[in-house]
Amino acid sequence: MNREELIREVLKGGLILAVLSGRRDPGPEKIRIRPINISGELCYQAEYVEDKKAFHKNLSEDELLSYLDDDMLRRYRQLQIRGNCLDGTILVSKKGKLTVRTKAHEQTGPAKILSHNRVRNYILKEGVPVPFLIDLGVMTPEGKVVSAKYDKFRQINRFLEYIRDILPYLPSGRTIRVLDFGCGKSYLTFAIYYYLHELLGKDITVTGLDLKADVIKKCGELAVKYGYDKLHFREGDVADYDAENAAVDLMVTLHACDTATDYALYKAALWKAGVILSVPCCQHELNRQIKGELLEPVLRYGILKERISALLTDGIRAELLRACGYNVQLLEFIDMEHTPKNILIRAVKDPAASAKDIDSLQNMMQAFRLDPALYRLLAAENLITGEQNEEVTTQTAHFEPGLCDRDHRDSSAFE
Repeated sequence: MNREELIREVLKGGLILAVLSGRRDPGPEKIRIRPINISGELCYQAEYVEDKKAFHKNLSEDELLSYLDDDMLRRYRQLQIRGNCLDGTILVSKKGKLTVRTKAHEQTGPAKILSHNRVRNYILKEGVPVPFLIDLGVMTPEGKVVSAKYDKFRQINRFLEYIRDILPYLPSGRTIRVLDFGCGKSYLTFAIYYYLHELLGKDITVTGLDLKADVIKKCGELAVKYGYDKLHFREGDVADYDAENAAVDLMVTLHACDTATDYALYKAALWKAGVILSVPCCQHELNRQIKGELLEPVLRYGILKERISALLTDGIRAELLRACGYNVQLLEFIDMEHTPKNILIRAVKDPAASAKDIDSLQNMMQAFRLDPALYRLLAAENLITGEQNEEVTTQTAHFEPGLCDRDHRDSSAFE
C-alpha cells in the first residue's frame, strides 16, 4: 500500500487524526489534521503553531491528498494517521524514501467531527432572534449571527456573563433598579433589560442616562418599539442626577470619560448601590497631577506616565470603594471597541462591612501629589475615614466633559 492508497483508505473509513512531525526544513514543528464540519460539508483542517499563534487551513478530500504529497512528506520524517478502521505510519528516510506501515483494527465507532464554529453556551442564543441585535446589525431577522459582527455578539454575551455573576447580590421580592450612566447608543442597556426581564422574568426598571439628546430620543423610541415598558432613557449627567428614592441596586458605567466615572462611583456609594460594574476610560486627571522623585525617570515618558496614571486611578477607586464597605475586584474585561481600557471594577456592597480607614492610601496619594475627584467627593460626604493629609487639597470636584479622545461606545449602533 502506497502513500495515497493509505490516506484514501483511512478517509473512506473515517479519519480521526493525522499528525506530521519530525520537521526537516524550516516551518512548523508539527501539523495536526482533523475532520471538521463547515456549513454541513465534511472538510479537513490542518493546524500548526508558529510564534505562539495557531494557523488553520481547511481542505477538501482532494486538497488534502494534494497537501500530503511526496514533497510535503519529504519535509517531515513521519506521518501518523489514525482512522476509524485503519491506522498507518509513513516514515521518510534521509534520502527521501517512504516506508508505509498499516494496522487494521475493529471499528471504534463514528469519527468525531468538530464544528468549525464550536457552539458555546451563550446567554443570547444563536438562532434566536433578538430585536435590538437585529437593529444593531448583529443578527439577521431569522436570528443568524452576521459573521462580520460575531465579535460584537461574543462581547455582548461576555458582558451579560458578568451580570449573571452578580445576580445573587440583587434583591428578590421587589423591583430591581438599574442605572446605566453614559449609556451612549445603548446596546448594552438593551442587553441588560432583555436578559433580566425578557429571559429571566425579573421585575426590573432600567434607566439609561446620557448627555446626548438625539441619542436618548432614538433609544426611547426603540424601547417603545420593542415594548420594553420598564426601560427608560433620560438626558443628563450623573453629577446632577437624583435616583428616585435615592435607590439603585445595580449601577453600570462603561467608558465614562475621566472624572465622569468618579461621579458615577460617588453617586453609587452615596445611594448605597448593591452592585457596581464600571469600566473606566481616559483617566486624565491623575496624569496631570502625578509627581514623584522616585518615579521621575519613567514619568518623563508620556506613554508610561499615562499608563501608570490610569492604573493608579483605578487602584485608588477600588480602595475608596472598599473604604465605603464594598467587596471589590478588578477584572480583565473584553472591551467593546478593542481599546486597552479593559479593566472592570466590580464592587458588591457588604451590609456587614464597617467603614475602613484609608491612611495608607492617603500616604500614597501624598507621596505622588495626587488629589483624585472620587476622594474629594466621598470625603465631602464623610463616606470615608482617615487622617486628613495637608498636602491633599479639598477643592470641589469638577466634571470636565469632552476629554475623551473618542467615544468608546459603538457609534454605529441603531443608525
